[in-house]
Amino acid sequence: MMRSLYSGVAGLKAHQTKMDVIGNNIANVNTVGFKSSSVLFKDVLYQTTQSATGATATTGGTNAKQIGLGTGVATINVSHTSGSQQSTGNPYDLMINGSEFFIVSRGGINYFTKVGAFETDDAGNLVTGNGELVMGWQVDPDDPTRIRRDTVSALRPEAVENQTAPPEMTSKVHMTGNIASTDPALLTTDGVSTTVSIYDNLGYAYNVKLKITQNPADSSLYNISIDSIKDANNVDILQNGYTATLDDYTIKFDKDSGKFVGMSGIDGVNSTKLTITPTDATKGNVFQDLSSANAADWITGIDLDCSALTMYSGQGECDVETVRGGTDTTGAGRKVGTLTDVSIQTDGKIYGVYDNGVNKLLGQIAVANFVNPAGLEAVGGNLYQETQASGEFDGIGEDISNTGDSMTQGVIEMSNVDLSTEFTEMIVTQRGFQANSRIITVSDTLIEELVNLKR
Repeated sequence: MMRSLYSGVAGLKAHQTKMDVIGNNIANVNTVGFKSSSVLFKDVLYQTTQSATGATATTGGTNAKQIGLGTGVATINVSHTSGSQQSTGNPYDLMINGSEFFIVSRGGINYFTKVGAFETDDAGNLVTGNGELVMGWQVDPDDPTRIRRDTVSALRPEAVENQTAPPEMTSKVHMTGNIASTDPALLTTDGVSTTVSIYDNLGYAYNVKLKITQNPADSSLYNISIDSIKDANNVDILQNGYTATLDDYTIKFDKDSGKFVGMSGIDGVNSTKLTITPTDATKGNVFQDLSSANAADWITGIDLDCSALTMYSGQGECDVETVRGGTDTTGAGRKVGTLTDVSIQTDGKIYGVYDNGVNKLLGQIAVANFVNPAGLEAVGGNLYQETQASGEFDGIGEDISNTGDSMTQGVIEMSNVDLSTEFTEMIVTQRGFQANSRIITVSDTLIEELVNLKR
């Protein structure tokens, strides 16, 4: 009878532990990234009242006689199945579609989490809601288009140096449209005007006004000249410390077909170079870019491509437009860009989106993968730490795309708690607890009957 009492107590304790786990699961049904747990029982020590015996020549063998002493908790398993997605629209909210974990750091110690509800702090660091630093890889300083995958470090997508994108000098413009040879404006000193905006290597904008005039001796030849180059204050820099020249300034057309032939009478030459240089020592040489270590990449002027022009009738009027950038859409130049948005790719690469059209690589979010994720130890705050059972983190992390998994931007992972399962387990646990309490009640009754024998 005493054994049954203690068996009942053991059963009560085990079922109470299971109820505690179920209660925690239900309490966290709406906790983002929460992973539900389940309890498995085991039987405990047995009291052997008679050992097993083997067969002899005259008697048969007997089995052991053992009395169990109750139950206990064998293990509490954590289910790392994915929860449902919840769309947030926050560019820093991420969900891992796979078994990997985000790597975060607090006090110099790395932790792991499935909750990708991130934000930025006043220093531009990518952090969790509790202030842990999100870890990943930095951009290679020798090649800003590549990631340097070494030891993980804190990501700073909105650091001061990432708030702006550098300007780019305009290196190409092109003319398009039609020159009508009968347009009387072509024979005047003002000619036919066309204007294009350009940027210097500091990102300042200018309006370049060009004019086209017809060669009086040959109606198939047209001259291009620079009328003015005005800055944002409408000041003509050609009157304020700069001079500008065109290497070749004559456009030639085929008289019979009206198609473009070449520049300065040279067939097949499609462009000329506009060179702007300072004449005042106090002015900067901002219309050249000699920063490249390779002299072949130096920009010493702006290429003006005229190959898209034609010489058709055009109803007697010219229709010419000068466009910033080459016919291949390169070399348009850019102003200084301001960070307006952040795009995080499925492989965790973070790109800054700037209002000058630049997309700049800012880093990559690394992930950790464990052989036995159920072996991780929960430390609260949706964080886990490594144990011997889970395997060790190497300090480098992995590219999530290497495993075929991905990240989704603008969504977070919800709890994977299944309420129908939890309530079913709650009923089973409640009945098990009641049955074990009945063991104690009946055992007490038997002891009472034994004591009453003396009466």
